[in-house]
Parts: sequence; C-alpha cells; structure tokens
Amino acid sequence: MNSYKNRFIKVLLAMTLFISFLSCSSKKQLENKEGFLQVKGGKVWYKITGNGDKTPILVLHGGPGVPSYYLNPLLELGTDRKVIFYDQLGCGRSDRVTDTNYMSLNYFVEELKEVTNQLGLKKFILVGQSWGCMLGIDYYLKYPEGIEKLVFCSPNFSTKMWLEDAAALIAQLPDSIQNCIRENEKNGTYSNPEYQQAILTYYEHFVGRKLPWSPDVLQSMSEIGASYQYLWGPSEFTVTGELKNYDRTPDLKNIKVPTLVIIGAFDEVTPKTLDKYVSLIPNAKSAIISNAAHMTMQDNPTENNQVIRRFLMD
Repeated sequence: MNSYKNRFIKVLLAMTLFISFLSCSSKKQLENKEGFLQVKGGKVWYKITGNGDKTPILVLHGGPGVPSYYLNPLLELGTDRKVIFYDQLGCGRSDRVTDTNYMSLNYFVEELKEVTNQLGLKKFILVGQSWGCMLGIDYYLKYPEGIEKLVFCSPNFSTKMWLEDAAALIAQLPDSIQNCIRENEKNGTYSNPEYQQAILTYYEHFVGRKLPWSPDVLQSMSEIGASYQYLWGPSEFTVTGELKNYDRTPDLKNIKVPTLVIIGAFDEVTPKTLDKYVSLIPNAKSAIISNAAHMTMQDNPTENNQVIRRFLMD
C-alpha cells in the first residue's frame, strides 16, 4: 500500500512540475520586449508592453500598410494586461516588400497566424482599427480558437457601404473641394497637387480632427507601405485595388464572442453604418466617441480607452 502511495505522490509531483514549467514558459513568452519575427516574405517588427496577467490584447493597425505608431494611445490599456503591437510586412519598422504576393488579404491573415504562433498566444483579445478590422474578421472566421473578445474600431466590413459614407461626407465639404475631387478622379490625375490638398482636407475632417497631427500620426503617414495602393487605392474614398468588392456583412452573424464596435462622431464610418453592423453581430455592443474622427484613439484617447476598458471588464 505504501509503495502505491509513494508512486502516486511521485506522479502528482511530476505533473505539478510539468504544469509549472508550462506556466513559466507561457509567461516568459509574454515578457515586455521588442523585436522581429521571421514570417513568409521577411521580418515583421513587434512589441509587447504592459503589466498584469489578464488576457493580452493583440492590436491590428489600419491602412492597409499604415504602421502602428498612431495606435500608441492604446498603450494605456496595459495597466492590467499585455498589449501587443506589430507592423504588418511592408510598412513601418517591418521589412519592405515589392512582391504583390505579400500584399493580399489572405497573406496578411496567414502572417497574423504566424505572429500568434511565434508569440505563443493561446488566448487573446483582438483589437482592430479600420483595415485592421477587415483583417481581424477574416482571421477570426478562419482561426477563431483562442480569441476571447473582439474590438472593432472604425471598421470597414463592406467597401460598398464605405464608399456610400465617403460620398456623403465629401458632400459636406466646400464646393471647390468637391469639384476638385470629382474632376481629378474622372481624369485619373491622382498625383495632382490640388487633388492631394483636397485629400488632406477630407482627412483633417474625417480621419484625424485633432490638429496639428501628433508625431505618431505623422510617422505613420510617412511610413505607409505599398500595400495601401495595391489593396485599396489612391485615397480613402477611391478604391481601385483588391478590396474593391470586399463584403463581410453576411458573415457577421457567425461571430460567437463578445464584440465591441467603436466609431468617432465624425468618422469615415457613419452612425447609420455602425447601426447596420451592430445589428448583424449577435449581442454586440457599440459606442460613438465624441469629438473624434476615424482615429478615435488620437482624437479622444481618454474616452476611447475608457470605453474599451469597460468592455474588457464586463
């Protein structure tokens, strides 16, 4: 009998040590650090920051190809959990690429899978912004395992609806700006300085209203990758790339985890579109951030982070 007990105790000790080892290994993977991950096509930059052991947040930047500098206000969410940023291949601190095989939506979904694998993320909260929501929903539909919650900030789930919103917003601008946009788009003269100035006017109204733009926003804008033009087009309101016919509205009903959808009061995503999206996602919550455009975390970081934090605590 004593021999049986001794063997049982040894087995229990071995199991305890093994579980402890796994726990330590997991925590080690999520130490605060910064570096590069080798993925198909090159190296991508990542950073893990924050304190606490609650479910970590993985942040997906917008664009496509607009690196994560402008998302730095989300670092404040790291008071009780890790916050993980990475720059998708082709932009920011990651390797640049010219091969369009590394600029497809499918590629970025698989790149994200590789990032989660290499970082050892078993459970996490996915936070996407703009294009990051397109990437996020496609990733979730293919690889839902381990995602505890979804936060969609200023999402585009339908390019058709996005362009309808853009047309309504352009109509709010001075006639001279509207005429400039229409004329240059008709002629395809996207590099015309007057057209570029018209784009900037639109952006200052509906992308980032807090002027002057912060150094983080300027840094993001200066390091945009080639995937923006290839996947999207010459501006926020002109789509010529692969995402021209993008539509995930029929798939929103398949989301099975708690979901928060955020837009700004002056966002490129209008309240009408927000309501449509939320109506299609089972039990989704929504919020409109005051005094904010598309980059809610830049225009009103305090309210933006409060809304996200309350959702994470629910």
